[in-house]
Amino acid sequence: MSLIEQAAKRLQELRRSGAALPDDASAPAGAVSHGTPTPEGVVRAIEARKDTGAEASHAAGLAPSIPLYSAGGAPEADTAIPRVQQARPRATTSRHIAIDIESLKARGFVTPDAPTSRIADEFRVIKRPIIGNAHGRAGAKVKNGNLVMVTSALASEGKTFTAVNLAMSVAMEYDNTVLLVDGDVANPAMPKLLGVPSSPGLLDLLTDGKIDVSDALVKTNIDKLTVLPAGARHRRATELLASEQMVVLLRDLATRYSDRIIIFDSPPLLPTTEARVLATHMGQIVMVVAADSTSQNAVNQALATIESCEVVMMMLNKATRTDVGAYGYYTADAGH
Repeated sequence: MSLIEQAAKRLQELRRSGAALPDDASAPAGAVSHGTPTPEGVVRAIEARKDTGAEASHAAGLAPSIPLYSAGGAPEADTAIPRVQQARPRATTSRHIAIDIESLKARGFVTPDAPTSRIADEFRVIKRPIIGNAHGRAGAKVKNGNLVMVTSALASEGKTFTAVNLAMSVAMEYDNTVLLVDGDVANPAMPKLLGVPSSPGLLDLLTDGKIDVSDALVKTNIDKLTVLPAGARHRRATELLASEQMVVLLRDLATRYSDRIIIFDSPPLLPTTEARVLATHMGQIVMVVAADSTSQNAVNQALATIESCEVVMMMLNKATRTDVGAYGYYTADAGH
């Protein structure tokens, strides 16, 4: 049955039911006609109404429904395909904090406004081979050389103090930026020390696919220094750090900026497993040893857990005296 025939049949049904009909369905709006409506006129009126409805839908920012057709070609009732909602680009919010530089200086940290201090000079010596290995300036470029982990055998040997100072010192370079990662996911120190929010952070990036890296990074008032917090605590943190997601995240962080040095403040090696897992991803490791405190046996055991890393450097902390060629410095806070 053609469309004209369908319209004529419908017109007859309406007449039999006593429904009021327009004088001429084919007449334009505002025109008056006293003739009997024809099937062709009804069809044109229906089509005109469809066009008007489509224009109104477009004006409102909506797509008109698209009818489904059966094998016979006739439209089926109430089978319109809904409009597919297109995802809007997600807006990211850049986080920014103001680190209390005067407080850090009072506690013996390297700060940008005191570039000639003794501790600043000592960390210039410490950072030079690290930067060289990261960029291949001293010879062959170290694989993953811009991923640097600062750790220790036991707690309270000064690894966080060292990681922050190293990051501050690298941030003072002309040719490098630095990302300081709070990798001590079980006992994060950055929220209290630098005032960064604890989450979102590293673990959140590994567990929540909706969080973008830019959402977790925290910019600071120290030029070229950005911080990545530890994130919300997770009972399977070790497995997360060993996961493929971690490999992908580190690859993204390491390659996003060619001038970036990424420094991880890691947990101690012997009491935890997270540090050993982190070590498998690193290109360089700085192992902090507390002078007159850490036993040689503890140092040897800790070194045995990170044999997979190509470059491991030892740094003596809390030394009361510095000899020529030795790394050491005073700490203002006994808690470091």
